[in-house]
Amino acid sequence: MHEMSIAQGLIAIMKEEMEKHGVTKLHSVRVAYGELAALVPEALTFAFEACTLGTDMEGATLEMIPIPVVLKCSDCGEQFSPDRSDLFMPCPKCGEGLGHEVLQGKELYLDNMEAE
Repeated sequence: MHEMSIAQGLIAIMKEEMEKHGVTKLHSVRVAYGELAALVPEALTFAFEACTLGTDMEGATLEMIPIPVVLKCSDCGEQFSPDRSDLFMPCPKCGEGLGHEVLQGKELYLDNMEAE
């Protein structure tokens, strides 16, 4: 479960930001993730809760915001969001099914934190 290492990395970033701003109690955090980021939101939530037990972050809520996939067709240049995050995502304009550029959907970042 690589979500544990992701949770640990996010917590390290949160600690750094909390120290930088002189806050000690985390209330909530929002993480944005692309639908192609190979992330299981429930597993990340579980890992976050496990990693924050006994810390100033314990009890903080973790909100997961999905970012939809946006592709650019390798043939006609059309930008589109496929109906499914499947291996085969044909262009709705020309039907090309391979070689599309991923413009959005692989991101993973800390979007917002609320702390005091």
